Amino acid sequence: MRQIVLDTETTGLDPALGHRVIEIGALEIANRQATGATYHVYLNPEREIDAGAVQVHGLTNEFLADKPRFADIAREFLEFVQEAELVIHNAPFDVGFLNAELAKLEQGPVKRYCTVLDTLKLAKQLHPGQKNNLDALCRRYEIDNSGRAFHGALLDAQLLAEVYLAMTRGQESLGIDVATPAETQAAILVRRGALRVLRADAKERAAHGAYLAGMAEECGEAPAW
Repeated sequence: MRQIVLDTETTGLDPALGHRVIEIGALEIANRQATGATYHVYLNPEREIDAGAVQVHGLTNEFLADKPRFADIAREFLEFVQEAELVIHNAPFDVGFLNAELAKLEQGPVKRYCTVLDTLKLAKQLHPGQKNNLDALCRRYEIDNSGRAFHGALLDAQLLAEVYLAMTRGQESLGIDVATPAETQAAILVRRGALRVLRADAKERAAHGAYLAGMAEECGEAPAW
């Protein structure tokens, strides 16, 4: 499955009030491995950025003044996400802004081009009653986010990719190939010793059931497995 982990930065909180997208960051995952393909762009929003938003992402009107407008990059962006599954944390926020931008060009909504998976919804199912913002998830899954002084679309997409793989039980890092095709099963057993079978406890079974339920709701049908 081809997936695009995506994040945006904006001039404010509500596209209905005329706020715009000012940064898009995305990276491609195929078969649970980063392919190295990324998409990153800063955008001129043609309006002032809220002071509160600048404190979050550090992007200013002066910095964005000479950047392209969304209309200038819409085609290449849509080509990058075409027929993929978008993986987004708090997807209604980012998709709402992207839909508003596409509507101005009569090219929306996002669901015309790809499907969407909301990792915040997934995190709430796996960790009910806990903080599930990106920083909290990075701490929970021991992912280094020390370079995140400001929110940044591409950096946040890279962190989210690590979080998503961890939440979906992936043990591999984006930069490490965990496959060992040259090793035989016998060699692995010699090195590691006899394998122990660990049965899932009630809490783990409940978490797995919640994850499958979330997949079923997102896909519109129960998983075959």
